[in-house]
Amino acid sequence: MVALSFPNPPLADEVVALRPWRKADIPQRFAGFSDPVCLRFSWPCSEPFTEAHVRADLEEHERGRLEGREVNLAVVDVAARDHVWGGAAVYEVDGERSCASLGFWLAAHARGRGIATRAVRLLARWCFDRLELARLQLTCAPDNEASRRVAERCGFSREGLLRAHLPFRGARRDTVVYGLLPGELR
Repeated sequence: MVALSFPNPPLADEVVALRPWRKADIPQRFAGFSDPVCLRFSWPCSEPFTEAHVRADLEEHERGRLEGREVNLAVVDVAARDHVWGGAAVYEVDGERSCASLGFWLAAHARGRGIATRAVRLLARWCFDRLELARLQLTCAPDNEASRRVAERCGFSREGLLRAHLPFRGARRDTVVYGLLPGELR
């Protein structure tokens, strides 16, 4: 596969910007993702989350980008781009089938202000316009109401429930699947 490029120009609106992760972001990423809500819905391992996991993730994300599988971006304040609010990614990019998955997380201090919705809209628009994808998928735990609301606000349609879909903390977790096609983004 061909490496995926970071969005150029960087994705931004009047509130949110999406930019590549930097090594200097590691402490903020660790602190933000260490929040109990992030861990509850997004940390599948039984072991404690550490800063070493953040470093390893950054390296794996770059390998994935170079292999054409994913692009991971920091969600930041457009007026202070060193201030990390969370992360957003397009992953499982399948050029043959013209589809991918989209995901996001926010630190506690960034929630409840429409930041996730803005970030998802920016990234989804880029996926359709620049990557020319025919379909995006967003998944979350059935009890992750905040993520479900973001998906619905952005125009994703709930398509189903995958029972016992993912290994998660020594058990299996169900997953709600949402889909978005070009022209449906709100």
